[in-house]
Amino acid sequence: MKNVNKDRLHNWLEEINRHGVTEKGGITRLALSDEDMAAQAYVMKELEALGLSVRRDALGNIIARREGTQALPAIAMGSHLDTVIEGGRYDGVAGVVAAMEAVAMLQDEALRHPLEVIIFMAEESAPFGYATMGSKLISGKAAPRDFAKSIKAGKPSFVDMLKLRGFDPDNYQTALRHPDELKAFFELHIEQGKVLYESGEQVGIVENIAAPTRFKVTVEGLADHSGATPMGQRRDALVSAAKLILAVQDCGLAYADEGTVATVGVVDVEPGTINVIPGKVTMLVDLRGVVYDAVMQAFQDFKEAVREVADEDGVLINVDMLSSDQPVPLSLDMANVLAEAAEEQGLRYRRMNSGAGHDAMFMAGITPTSMIFIPCKDGISHNAAEHAELEDLAAGTALLAAAVKKVAQ
Repeated sequence: MKNVNKDRLHNWLEEINRHGVTEKGGITRLALSDEDMAAQAYVMKELEALGLSVRRDALGNIIARREGTQALPAIAMGSHLDTVIEGGRYDGVAGVVAAMEAVAMLQDEALRHPLEVIIFMAEESAPFGYATMGSKLISGKAAPRDFAKSIKAGKPSFVDMLKLRGFDPDNYQTALRHPDELKAFFELHIEQGKVLYESGEQVGIVENIAAPTRFKVTVEGLADHSGATPMGQRRDALVSAAKLILAVQDCGLAYADEGTVATVGVVDVEPGTINVIPGKVTMLVDLRGVVYDAVMQAFQDFKEAVREVADEDGVLINVDMLSSDQPVPLSLDMANVLAEAAEEQGLRYRRMNSGAGHDAMFMAGITPTSMIFIPCKDGISHNAAEHAELEDLAAGTALLAAAVKKVAQ
């Protein structure tokens, strides 16, 4: 097996991140945007240069394939290229370039099993409010109808944008991947936490992935004049929403020992005028953890808070579930393969959980799946300050290639 080509890894990172760079130094490459499509086109060209056959499925996922010496299920690896608004340079992209480099490292190896690099469409939720859509769809965990509604008035839905870009979500079943097609799936990713960075360990081997429950909360009060309406006669939607934001915080804290976290990431206020009492507030809430029962209990506690605020403030509150995914255990067998390879390479590693969701959690439903984490500076992600050292990326890539070789032989 060839050694990691660090220069090639670095160049791929630089070229991909030319697409979407902002004046603030972050990366905004939203799913199905011009920037995303341009980055995908560049990567497809590079995959072809590596000798892989490259295709897109009906949902826009990219599948690049190298045949094996026998007609056997493929070993797949990959991640995503899209980002959040003002995101970082490594989230998703690190896993894509690692998979590309692993293929290059294995070019001279006669492997029984085919290899695939999969680049998933729309992993981030920034433009549509739903996450991991490409992997959910190809694994049969969702259908396009689940993503056919826009959460923001006047904005296109995920399905709308797929059609605009020339894809065919109506025929999404042609994109489904089945257990007999794949032997294993691996995803390399930055940790998006501080564990590896603070411990000094080079890689993490992920055993469980936390899953998000996401919902929209709409508070409807009464828009009225800010000067002419006495305090005791108001139905201020923003005041009620503020109580609910604190309730979300309380729900996360109540189940923190079980690994539950809770976040209000979006608050839209209408009409948004300084001399008008807010009449409507829309909030998007992300509630997640590795213990599903704890997440569900936190959600029930929040709904009780909703009832109390609605009664006390005389406002109408609706809670609409957007998604509710269960935490996912990954393959112990594939984790053991990674651990064996890490020991052979003399890497310092730990087995760990992931607090963030990833495409791997849905691939785990159709094939044995594992993840490699590499450290990210100060644990910062979804931010322009997101950073991973090239040495760590190279170490993770070498581990990925070694594990894939073991499974493919």
